[in-house]
Amino acid sequence: MWQMPSQKIYLLFQASVLETFDMYRQNSRAATEAGGILLGHVRGEHVEVIQATQPQAGDVRHRMRYERNDPGHQTEADLMWKQSDGEIRYLGEWHTHPEDWPSPSSVDMDGWRYRALARQDGRATLSVIVGRVGLYVSLVDGQGETTLFQECQSS
Repeated sequence: MWQMPSQKIYLLFQASVLETFDMYRQNSRAATEAGGILLGHVRGEHVEVIQATQPQAGDVRHRMRYERNDPGHQTEADLMWKQSDGEIRYLGEWHTHPEDWPSPSSVDMDGWRYRALARQDGRATLSVIVGRVGLYVSLVDGQGETTLFQECQSS
């Protein structure tokens, strides 16, 4: 569970999403960046991520760069939207970095801002970077402002 402390907004990743992240962590020198889109529910102020699409054949993957180009991501999002009668929706993007505790590059930040500002519905966009050890999780609002989530500590 993750929390945006200043606003008491909670974020939950289903176990299958975390398993997808684990599958693509860049734990070797040969591993390339991977990524996809995040799908799930918005429940009031809170967000539940139920699926992370996996890299597709048409995506561009290099050691230090990932570009989501394959239309399969959109096809999967459209299918889930339709099958759920609009309950499951696009929430944002995820990709990996070859560092233990990831932080966004200027390219990441610019891309996130662009996607958030381009949304016609004005909704915020979830942005996740999967590192070798931890995650970077943020929400980019309709004005392009970024707010970080913090992982909730279990007692």
